[in-house]
Amino acid sequence: MILVIWAAGLGAAAQYGKISVIFDRMAELYPLAGDAISFTVSLVGLLGILLGVVAGMFVAAFGYRRTLVWALWIGAAMSVLQALHLPFSAFLVTRVVEGLSHLGLVVAGPTLIAQVSSDRSRGLAMTLWSTFFGVAFTLLAWFGLPLVSKFGVLSLFAAHAAIMAVLAVLLGVALRNVPVPARQPIPNIAALPALHWRIYRSPWLVAPAAGWLFYTACFVAILTVIPPFFEPNLRGFVVGMMPLASIAVSMTLGVYLMRFISAVRLVQLGFVLCILMALWLLAYPGLPVACIALAGAMGLVQGGSFALVPQLNETAADRAQSSGAMAQAGNLGNTVGTPIMVTALTVAGYSGLLGVVVLLFLAGLLAHIILAIRRRN
Repeated sequence: MILVIWAAGLGAAAQYGKISVIFDRMAELYPLAGDAISFTVSLVGLLGILLGVVAGMFVAAFGYRRTLVWALWIGAAMSVLQALHLPFSAFLVTRVVEGLSHLGLVVAGPTLIAQVSSDRSRGLAMTLWSTFFGVAFTLLAWFGLPLVSKFGVLSLFAAHAAIMAVLAVLLGVALRNVPVPARQPIPNIAALPALHWRIYRSPWLVAPAAGWLFYTACFVAILTVIPPFFEPNLRGFVVGMMPLASIAVSMTLGVYLMRFISAVRLVQLGFVLCILMALWLLAYPGLPVACIALAGAMGLVQGGSFALVPQLNETAADRAQSSGAMAQAGNLGNTVGTPIMVTALTVAGYSGLLGVVVLLFLAGLLAHIILAIRRRN
């Protein structure tokens, strides 16, 4: 059951990845789009930025099982429309709607995994969920790019639609008899500002999102901006190894360490190692082993951040709200990370780029230290 829900997470990550991995070929579909072609990536995150926290509350009211299945169907429908080669403006509309699907998946998915896993296996299950972005990007690079090379860009959208539809059918059946948290009352729209305030002032609810913002601002951006500094003959290997290193460290060292330390400590350790690896990469520009080591250190932040949600929040409703805050922070980080780093690279060169990376990791570390102090007090 956990693996099938995790597969839905792969489908959610592919909603970003299916454009990212073939971004240089999107101009083939829309040659007149110009700079606006970048919106094909960023618009998926728009609703997540605006509605991420609120999503947790509405998912709790709509039902976690129902949200997950319907989000998969909506995602499948949008991918079908995209495969029809719509006009550019209509394509962008499908990406906004796909953002609603993405939001439902990333809020309901981890809440359901935490619900169906045992207390003993919950840390491992949440670490598995945390790998969905890295695994999806790796699978898209291994299988999606050859598919596009043979059948064209639209074939990737069609394949994604088929996978999402199959997962919707599987989970619609598999979750039918699974005990799920009771549905909550529909939140009062007028009370939503106060509910936002409740989440963001709570050092328990907001902690996973606080570090996740800085992690996501770095992860996709690093995969996008740093590869040109690698030797051309090593570029493909290193880019493929980075998400794998992150996943491997998260699933091995991360899971092992959580037997002895809390998820908060694991995330803090991960940020410290990220800073050290970024400084190594600053001293030796484009060094493949340093970049892979940086990705591995980020795996500790990745796994620990998702494990934080059930560790710090006991009820399903609180977990959904915390996951909603993570979704909001993640979408914001994914949206602003690459522009920030491209700007740093343009203004200050490679050293400026790595300087920004170090500052972002340091900010993530400080955020967790401050929130931990608030929880103790």
